[in-house]
Amino acid sequence: MNGVLDDTLLADPGELIARDTTGVLRAAATAGAQVRSAVHACDEAGLGRLRGHRPRALVLLRRPGVSGAVADLVTALLGDRCPVPVVHAAVVPGWVGPLDVVVAHTADPTDPELAESVAIAVRRGAEVILSAPDAGPVAQAGAGRARLVEPRIPLPEGLGFAQALAVALVTVTELELITPAPAAGLEALADALDAEAERNQPGHEPFVNPAKSLAMRLAERTPLLWGVDPAAAAVARQGATALAAHAGVVAHAADLGQAGTLAGLRVAVDLSERSAGVFHDPFDDADPDRDTAPAPRLVLLGTGEEDPQAVSRRTLGREWPNADVAHPVEEVPRGTRDAVLLRAAVLALRADIAAVYLGLAGRATLTT
Repeated sequence: MNGVLDDTLLADPGELIARDTTGVLRAAATAGAQVRSAVHACDEAGLGRLRGHRPRALVLLRRPGVSGAVADLVTALLGDRCPVPVVHAAVVPGWVGPLDVVVAHTADPTDPELAESVAIAVRRGAEVILSAPDAGPVAQAGAGRARLVEPRIPLPEGLGFAQALAVALVTVTELELITPAPAAGLEALADALDAEAERNQPGHEPFVNPAKSLAMRLAERTPLLWGVDPAAAAVARQGATALAAHAGVVAHAADLGQAGTLAGLRVAVDLSERSAGVFHDPFDDADPDRDTAPAPRLVLLGTGEEDPQAVSRRTLGREWPNADVAHPVEEVPRGTRDAVLLRAAVLALRADIAAVYLGLAGRATLTT
């Protein structure tokens, strides 16, 4: 269900922290530290030995949690210039062999399907990069043969996007599959995440806190998260997952080119925009006995240099006048090295924290 937001609570950091009994807000703020610790863990796991190795295929396993969104984002960053096929799969494909590299991430050390996939991949001689806890069947399946990158920072369920992303980025960088390669050590990525966490800390008022502002805009609405480029579409899907995990909110996430052709959604967005006019009185048609679906709230996400509305105009021949635009060019200025990666990471973290705020301040908050 969509929570009814208590917006006064968002201005009360003490109450927010008191409600955050599992420490999700604090954990989300460690995204930059997750990146730095993951880079060190990759070094200790020997990922540097991948340098110069050209695999037949790169297999990204999609398991429950953040791994699917990470796979989507890394694939978007690799783009059409990636010199090897990139394969997404829930379990290791039957053709995997010694010429392939398999990358897997999980927060569940007991995932039986992943444990079996790891065992099959290492038995067939594939290079396996496993981001997972070091205890349990998954780690045991690759013991001594997979390159295990253990998360160093304990995280509540539903977080860990930054950690998984860092491991995947180190992997494709060492394999020389990504051009241009991200800045050495991913320090710029960690710094961008630190800055975003600082902007979104509980003590900042909603008008200077982008995550709180986003939470308020999405409250009591059906979020439509549409990415105007491949990296932004990957972040949109991560945002929908975060909203479900932390706030119990169902969202639609898609690529703009696909979503904008869905006639029903286009009509719903246009009707919502007209009903939100300055002269509309929401109490005129209120019916306390009628349970209607929340009106949509369109958010256009962009990670490239071009304004998302301009992309929509070029792609679909129209703009969306009342849409929220999430295009962090102020935080990551145009022309910045690794801009797409940095903006995508900033937006993913913002969505995570907004979802947490929405859950904490809404009636959908889980208190157990």
